[in-house]
Amino acid sequence: MSYQVLARKWRPRSFREMVGQTHVLKALINALDNQRLHHAYLFTGTRGVGKTTIARIIAKCVNCETGITSTPCGECSVCREIDEGRFVDLIEIDAASRTKVEDTRELLDNVQYAPSRGRFKVYLIDEVHMLSSHSFNALLKTLEEPPPYVKFILATTDPQKLPATILSRCLQFSLKNMTPERVVEHLSHVLGAENVPYEDDALWLLGRAADGSMRDAMSLTDQAIAFGEGKVLAADVRAMLGTLDHGQVYGVLQALLEGDARALLEAVRHLAEQGPDWNGVLSEMLNVLHRVAVAQALPDAVDNGHGDRDRVLAVAQALPAEDVQFYYQMGLIGRRDLPLAPDPRSGFEMVLLRMLAFRPADTGDAPRPVLKPVGTSQATAESPQAPATATAPVAIAAPAPVPVVAPAPAPAPAPKPPEAVPAPAPEPTPVVEEVDLPWNEPKAIEPSPAPAVEPDPLPVPTEEPVLDVVAEQPALTPMPTPVPASVVPAAPEVDLPPVEYVPAGMDRDDEPPLDEDYYEPDIDSASYSYLDDLASESVPEPTPEPEPLPASMPATGLALQWLELFSKLPISGMTGSIAANCSLIAVDGDHWLLHLDPAHSALFNSTQQRRLNDALNQYHGRTLTLTIELIRPEQETPAQAAARRRAERQGEAEASIHGDPFIQQMIRQFGAVVREDTIEPVEALVSQSQ
Repeated sequence: MSYQVLARKWRPRSFREMVGQTHVLKALINALDNQRLHHAYLFTGTRGVGKTTIARIIAKCVNCETGITSTPCGECSVCREIDEGRFVDLIEIDAASRTKVEDTRELLDNVQYAPSRGRFKVYLIDEVHMLSSHSFNALLKTLEEPPPYVKFILATTDPQKLPATILSRCLQFSLKNMTPERVVEHLSHVLGAENVPYEDDALWLLGRAADGSMRDAMSLTDQAIAFGEGKVLAADVRAMLGTLDHGQVYGVLQALLEGDARALLEAVRHLAEQGPDWNGVLSEMLNVLHRVAVAQALPDAVDNGHGDRDRVLAVAQALPAEDVQFYYQMGLIGRRDLPLAPDPRSGFEMVLLRMLAFRPADTGDAPRPVLKPVGTSQATAESPQAPATATAPVAIAAPAPVPVVAPAPAPAPAPKPPEAVPAPAPEPTPVVEEVDLPWNEPKAIEPSPAPAVEPDPLPVPTEEPVLDVVAEQPALTPMPTPVPASVVPAAPEVDLPPVEYVPAGMDRDDEPPLDEDYYEPDIDSASYSYLDDLASESVPEPTPEPEPLPASMPATGLALQWLELFSKLPISGMTGSIAANCSLIAVDGDHWLLHLDPAHSALFNSTQQRRLNDALNQYHGRTLTLTIELIRPEQETPAQAAARRRAERQGEAEASIHGDPFIQQMIRQFGAVVREDTIEPVEALVSQSQ
């Protein structure tokens, strides 16, 4: 007897032998058991999922000599003839080769004759979507009202091409693709029964290569047995399919996790020995990163479609979530740019090196509910920006007018002259400029004296001075007592002892770039603008942050001192956003305690805490130990104060518009309407024009 391929040898002969498709089998079994048979069935689905197999089983169920049943005997002459493909009353038609209307008419001429052997005459039309429109029209009437002894079973891989008139006359069942887990389970059963040695990894490769088709899986298994000389081994299957070793993707991820450039390039060298499709390798990395992200969000949702669920969960525990998102985004951009590289391998290497160079730093311990005080290192202790010579305590005094210092002229187009400020110009002090590049250090720039500027001929409205009511308060109070909102007390002076701050084991070169989604604060003693004008930095305008919620109580004591100190700190970017949403809670000897609104914890990590600590050290000429806890401040933060002042100015502007006699006259005489969304304070319009 000649050899029979596995796909035909192991074709199911009854519903209980079917693999999967339980949603279809349940309906068919119940219909057969209850004798509720329809005259036309339509099975849809991709190739190799069981459409023709189910049709043949239905033919046996309705024609078995034991009666109409969902469990045909398989022993009678009718069942044997159907299994052998020679039953005269099962007419199988290939619509792809018989598309003409004449073929359909010939078929319909024979419908009127009763079955020769069986109880029903079953017409199985495969790939029915290939029929012509005239053939469909000729089939409509017979398909709607066939003789009682005729059953139509239609099968197609493209149901969208079928006319609605055909669909409405059939019971439609959509067969699902086979999952890799189900394919591997069935292949294990088949190879065990065939006494063929196999490896589990080889079956997973075959299950993924089958792409949802059980017939394709069986055909590939036949090929793998022949390729491996009677064995199904992972190495042979990988060589036969030309697929990538999935373990090497995890080797690349492990090298990224450890930050080991040597191991990373060594993994690329091993990949190059197989001559892979580098775009496919990058796609496989993205698939793994996607599953890792799913595992971090919901571990139970991780599928085992690649047979590596445990490895995915292990990587999800070892790799920070922000690193996963960063690597995924970098990989997507790398796939887009890969065709532009000189050669695919160098482009792939550059993607990995870019991931390694710009990966987020110091994110292993952030964010957490409460951060421990960050230690010091010798690097910052010797930094010229944080001199340790000044040891006398410095008191935080009431705010005083701060002069505007113009930056040093650059060789680019001449900057606009700064506005003249009618405040006495003290001796200029070095200003820290944070450059948004990961390889640059924050530099101390000695500003040049501001040139004399002619007064602006346009009158600029100024705010009226606000009289502060001063109240006495103890020097150090971790939680200040509530005061009425109408009274804003001034805080007494507090001595701040020096503490040197530097993070341990952190190098400046490892700092991540600043986030451009935040405007640098520009605050003077009278007001605080939460969004700074970044026109001089030549960066796209970001989306402003949402307005913070109002504080429970006004700032007093240490919280008020933090409002005054914040406007003088040389900080920007995410560090400025973190500081703007903090409140000073306690000063105990060498330590400062800040509370940060947990709503902004996504921006917070140990790098931002170190930068804020450095800014405080530089401003006071001494060092401090800073602790930040993720607790919503009860008193007003700088961001909340800025939002409150903007709301007050907006309210004054709206009141001024509505109270203007000319506006009132326009409303009365012409029915004019004031558009509230177009009202802006005058100072906001002036800043935009500049």
